[in-house]
Amino acid sequence: MSALSWLGVWVAGDNLLNSAAFQMAPIKLFWWKGIPNFGDVLSSLVVANVSGRKVTHAGPKGCDLVAVGSLLQVIRRNFSQAVEHRMKPFVWGTGLLHPVPTDFLPNVNVALVRGPVTAALLGVKTRQFGDPGLLTADLIDEIPSVQDRVALVPHHSQVDDPEIQALVRSEPALDLVDPRADALEVCRRIASSRHVIASSLHGLIVADAFGVPSTWLSPGEQSHLKYHDYAASVGRPLISPIEAHEVPGVLSSLKDGTELTYGDGIARARADLIETFPAHLRAAPDNTRAFAAGQR
Repeated sequence: MSALSWLGVWVAGDNLLNSAAFQMAPIKLFWWKGIPNFGDVLSSLVVANVSGRKVTHAGPKGCDLVAVGSLLQVIRRNFSQAVEHRMKPFVWGTGLLHPVPTDFLPNVNVALVRGPVTAALLGVKTRQFGDPGLLTADLIDEIPSVQDRVALVPHHSQVDDPEIQALVRSEPALDLVDPRADALEVCRRIASSRHVIASSLHGLIVADAFGVPSTWLSPGEQSHLKYHDYAASVGRPLISPIEAHEVPGVLSSLKDGTELTYGDGIARARADLIETFPAHLRAAPDNTRAFAAGQR
């Protein structure tokens, strides 16, 4: 493309980003929809709340933004070469599952990544990190009172595992929370528990968002990278996960009702998320008020 053509795209894009029509249109957000999973659904809910705009699902090449999830492998596959005649999508709080080539970085705008492991693998120099799931508490007006139960939030691939099912039947104190259920209901169940045991990454993250102590349960064959990436972003100590057969032995010693030792890290990540959200994707003040009224 010639320099003159690029100038035309830039001017058109700048005018588009500042137009009332753009700010009223839904944000085109890419999130994973292959399998029902509350953590993925939270992406659309959090982005709508932070931006004051409606959100619609889009594929990676048609999106304005990618947020919650370990989706940078998918973004890399779609943006290893520049896509002409479109604005670069923004990455906000997204992470990696494994190392990938960094050839896609010139073709996207990185506002924020999930954690320092992702940043190091991409060669991104930053001290700001955060998973948008930490903003989940802002979605719920009335936080339920804490119940005397321990939420068990398995990875979506483990919900029907015979070992998990047998564990729940044998331990009345455990409340099995299906991550494939309604996202906000899952969050309420987590928020009202005295402790959370989770192999679901967002089971742990949402517990942190509500200040509920949590224990990492083995995610089976799932990569551990994303867990360590998130934990490092908030300064959370993360030892090896416990196995399902170890849960009965640790139930009596689980901490509850205590402040998280890394609460300052959570607060810092929340602030970084708000600060780095792409300004052009926020609704104008009048539009934000209209959006909020429509949500009531």
